[in-house]
Amino acid sequence: MNKEQENRNTYQINANSKVGEVQIADEVVATIAGMAATEVEGVASMASNITNELVSKLGMRNLSKGVKIDVDSNAVSVDLVLTLEYGYNIPNTSKQVQEKVKSAIESMTGLNVSNVNIRITGVNIDKKK
Repeated sequence: MNKEQENRNTYQINANSKVGEVQIADEVVATIAGMAATEVEGVASMASNITNELVSKLGMRNLSKGVKIDVDSNAVSVDLVLTLEYGYNIPNTSKQVQEKVKSAIESMTGLNVSNVNIRITGVNIDKKK
């Protein structure tokens, strides 16, 4: 294990196994949240201006930008900073993001999501449309 891996915040998600324990880094939870958010139609990008098309070139680590994770007693609080596409209903799109992020984190990690807070910082106006 290198120094970067030792300094990460990790959360134990399975301690009752006879085989061993499972720990997950907060960056993994943030990446799951970022990927789920950008899969919702109407989301242009995360705060870092990363979209799913760019992930393969830049790496998964960049998807955690614009995501803040706070874990307390296996309950996760997520804060997302998003740019939406012009013409999409902000409340409806935000609700879809909240549901998708909550579902993705809970199904992939087993952690409970207490809330998903969204801050819209921009609207992408694509002149090609």
